Amino acid sequence: MGFFGLFTKKNKETLDKGLEKTKQSVFSKLAHVVAGKSKVDDEVLDDLEEVLITSDVGVDTTIKIINSIEERVARDKYVSTSELNGILRDEISKLLDDSNDVTDWNLPEGRKPYVVLVVGVNGVGKTTTIGKLAKQFKNAGKKVYLGAADTFRAAAVEQLCIWGERVGVPVVKQQMGADPASVAYDTLSSAMANDADVVLIDTAGRLHNKVGLMNELKKIKDVLKKLIPTAPDEVMLVLDGSTGQNAFEQAKQFAAVTQITSLAITKLDGTAKGGVVIGISDQLKVPVKYIGLGEGVDDLQIFDKKQFVDSLFDTDK
Repeated sequence: MGFFGLFTKKNKETLDKGLEKTKQSVFSKLAHVVAGKSKVDDEVLDDLEEVLITSDVGVDTTIKIINSIEERVARDKYVSTSELNGILRDEISKLLDDSNDVTDWNLPEGRKPYVVLVVGVNGVGKTTTIGKLAKQFKNAGKKVYLGAADTFRAAAVEQLCIWGERVGVPVVKQQMGADPASVAYDTLSSAMANDADVVLIDTAGRLHNKVGLMNELKKIKDVLKKLIPTAPDEVMLVLDGSTGQNAFEQAKQFAAVTQITSLAITKLDGTAKGGVVIGISDQLKVPVKYIGLGEGVDDLQIFDKKQFVDSLFDTDK
């Protein structure tokens, strides 16, 4: 499960609680779909399609799931409605397996410091996610540096500094309006000089000007490569899962301007839109690395696709 450790009982309890509203929404709708039906027919499949779309799985991913189930019905001739949950579980597991083929998120040997460029629009929990990651890395015995390269919002810099003080890790910053690439360069320089293990760099989240965002991210990457040719090691996109399909649209727009290597999907607790994890993962073919399930530092978890599906389909609660 990576350096954060094995999936613990506490992790499972947090995951179950965080997905409760999604689970209730999906399975109450499914119960209505199969009510009075003994076999999976065209009407059941049409209703199931609506359930998945309204659960924020997304149209393209939903069609993929429905097509697979249709093929199974055609092959087996008769599929009972009592089998539907199991079949749906299998199909979602396959999709997540295809999109999340990373099984170990350990920091690679010989890549020090490991540089993560964190992107995402304002309000998705980007800076908070960085703070929580810094805390978890430090708890794992890693030396962490934070870079406040979102220089267009005083609140972003201030928030990151608060997290730095809370966690006890240094934050590299400059004055408001400074060149973000300059901040990123200073951050990595300081981290290298002080033998840091991990560098997390916060960036501005402005999608209204895609060309400006693309140029800014490219400039940041270019200056990092002057210090370490392989940097950044990771470009993580943070998305707010509670916004459903809006999160998917943001993901597509960011993917259009820069290469995204991992996803962190926040605010899944308290929403019935947890299905968005499935759709985003499937459509972008970018692995989900973290999911946010609450306000606490430990509520940011490494995404375990098996445990996610197990929790989603565990209705004995």
